[in-house]
Amino acid sequence: MSQARILTSREYRKVLVYISSRRHASRNKAMLYMSHLAGLRVGEISHLTIADVLTDSGEIKDEIYLSPEKTKGDRGRTVLLPQKLQDEVHNYLSIRFRLKDLKAVSQTDTSRALFYSQRHPSNGFSPNTLAQFFHYLYKNAGLSGCSSHSGRRFFATTIAEAGTNPKVLQNLLGHRNIQTTMRYVEISPTMLRNAVNLMN
Repeated sequence: MSQARILTSREYRKVLVYISSRRHASRNKAMLYMSHLAGLRVGEISHLTIADVLTDSGEIKDEIYLSPEKTKGDRGRTVLLPQKLQDEVHNYLSIRFRLKDLKAVSQTDTSRALFYSQRHPSNGFSPNTLAQFFHYLYKNAGLSGCSSHSGRRFFATTIAEAGTNPKVLQNLLGHRNIQTTMRYVEISPTMLRNAVNLMN
């Protein structure tokens, strides 16, 4: 079985432009960012609740803890959210609840799904329906060979290109062994050039 294709920077921008032209743009952009900028699995994204990302004071957390039942292999892990993703989640929730200050949202039922679906606003997507969402998102944006795993591979390869220690990447992806992690990384011309430049 072939691996999901990794989007180029140009293709990634193309998907974002497509999202901006459709309904539910803020939600869909935040879900894409969860995949590409935090490396979350589609099952993990589908299980996120508002409480996972929102503090009692209405701020977006800079890290979220995924309990064992929300992750593959029943192993809890902490996911770090880059500032760009934090900002996008805040924007999405502000639009969803029509509030700039999200403190009021934190006083409501935050066990609701972070990402609503049209059919199940409270429960959100199932892992399967979210995988289908990503499939059609890429297809409708004119990209082939991409799936819900493309974002996770993009995340892994981008971090590896920066010269990050493989053990760090393994921890960020939540893998038990380094061999699994390295299958996510696609060797790129940038990585090869960075490697030989170490000889200068």
